[in-house]
This record gives sequence, structure tokens and C-alpha cells, in this order.
Amino acid sequence: MDKKMRVMSERPLNAETPLVSLQSWITANDVFFKRNQGKIMSAPVSLDSWRLSIQGLVARPQELSFAEILAYPKVEIANTLECSGNSRSLLEKKASGNPWTIGGVGNAVWGGVRLADVLDEAGVDSQARHVSFEGLDKPLGSAGIKFIRSIPITKALDSTLLAYEMNGEPLPLEHGFPLRALALGWTGANCVKWLSTITLQEEPQEGFFMDKVYREFQKGEDPASGQVVTTINIKAVITAPENGSTHTPGSVIIRGAAYAGEADVARVAVSVDDGATWEDAAFYGPHERYAWRRWEFQWTVSEPGEYVILARATDSKGRVQPDSAHWNVLGYGNNGIREHAVAISVR
Repeated sequence: MDKKMRVMSERPLNAETPLVSLQSWITANDVFFKRNQGKIMSAPVSLDSWRLSIQGLVARPQELSFAEILAYPKVEIANTLECSGNSRSLLEKKASGNPWTIGGVGNAVWGGVRLADVLDEAGVDSQARHVSFEGLDKPLGSAGIKFIRSIPITKALDSTLLAYEMNGEPLPLEHGFPLRALALGWTGANCVKWLSTITLQEEPQEGFFMDKVYREFQKGEDPASGQVVTTINIKAVITAPENGSTHTPGSVIIRGAAYAGEADVARVAVSVDDGATWEDAAFYGPHERYAWRRWEFQWTVSEPGEYVILARATDSKGRVQPDSAHWNVLGYGNNGIREHAVAISVR
């Protein structure tokens, strides 16, 4: 693992992408954020022995080898993946969980096969409403709770990938080798790694990782009553200049990334006066459906002083990034403009 990554825990391994590595459209594999609930295996599973089991409400249960996975039509899709708790530590009111800043996100080009193609071969039963994913990772702790998650069948058939490549290379071990589920535009919690079993079922998966976490709820509420965390919220982050940095009068280039999960980012506006006025930023670089968009704003500052820079994204459905985040116990989905402000000095 790159030493520049900020490690929040070793067991399980949780580390965020450094700010400098958020400057590019593609996030390199070695600095792509790492989020785990269980123990990462010490060595990759043998491809000769690995099998993907497809079971439950299917007409023809499958046991697919890696070679059989490779035989399906290949697709390559750019997709921005974000941890559900990214930016949690920026909330004014403390929330439980790893103290991510803005580095729990990255963009990669993923290679693999469409889950819909694989399920079509198995034959989806008309009663199937949900698809659960289970990996080979081992639970940490005495409770022995496996990380098993499910998504609705509609998402599974519409826009979910079984990924075996990341940025043109075999999927790294820390990112789920040999295969991971990738629900495009949804948070990382819905994208199970080291995939070994897919089960089609009538009801959503039950258990700790479905009913106690990855739900938005308030203090005193039953976690299971909260909204399940699925798609990524509309959000713009500032990657330059760095918060707390000092500059001389003249030109200051403001850059960042904006992403909106399943929607497209249509506009980014920037304020250099703490929200009093706003001007549109310019997009640059690739523009792909599920990938973040890079943007920049050229600011000429003549007066020394203290400045607060804000960025505000709007998506193709007209949804605007909120001024402040909607707080919840586990700090999920922090996309507040104010929480992501950057303060600089000009001297």
C-alpha cells in the first residue's frame, strides 16, 4: 500500500486516497481508497479452484469457473466509487465510524461482464426481487458476522457489473480479486469483493450489514427503519487549493471533482466569497455516465485577506447539492457545500 495513504485502521484495513491523488480523472490502483469489514486473505485464491456459485430463485443453478466468466461479452465502464461514510469527519456534529475526510472516493475504469448476462444464463425466477452477494473474506471479531449484502433485482439487471479488472489490470487483491460486484453509481457498501456466491431471493438480505448499518437513521430510531444507503449523492469537492494554504495576490486556480451516482453532473458553480456570489466552473477531461467530472475555475484575487471557497454541483435531474449535510448517526452521504468549504489566505 502506498505510504501516502492515511490509514484509519489496520484490522480491518481502512485507508483513504491522498489529496494529491484526487487530482486525476483516473485514481491509480495503489492509492485507491481501501474499505473493509473483514480480514483480507494473505494470498490470492487460485483461479483454478475458484468458482462463482449462482443459486436461489433461478431455473439453472450455476458453478462458474473464471474461464467461464471470461467467456461472457466484456465491457469496460468508468465508475466513481465512494465509501458511504466519506467526508464523515467534516460534519460539524460528530458521527460514528471511520473519520474519512474527502479521500474515501476514487474513479477507475472497470473491466468485467454484466451481471444481467450471467443471470440470463441461469434463468431468473419471476419471484426473484433481490440479489445477494457473499465474498470469501473472513469476519473479524468473535461474533463471526459475514459481510453479505443484497440489491434489488432491478438494479442487478440494469446496471451492475461483475468486475475482474481495474484500470486495465487484474483486480488487485485489496479490491476483491478475482471478482467483485459493482453496482454502478452506488456506494461501495453495495459492491461486495472476493465474490463467491450470488443468491436470488424474494426478500432483501437480513442481518447486521443490511439492518444495523448502511442505513440513515437518527438517534433513538431503530436502524432497520432507516433508508438503505444506495446511490451516491450529488457532490462537488475541491482538490486545489488545499484547505489552510497561503497564496500571493494574482491568479489562483481552483480545481475539483463532481459526481452524482447514477445521474450526470450538469453544472458546477464556485463561490470565493463564502456564498455571497456564484460563477460557473468549466469542465475538462472525459465525460462518462458513472464517472466524476473534473472542473476548474480561474480566479484572479487582488486583495490580501482570508477567503472561503465553496463549490456547488447540480445534476441532470435538476438536483442541487445542499448547503449543509443531512446529519445521521453513522454520518452517511455527507454532501454539504459548507462541510466541504476550503479556507485560504492571500498575503
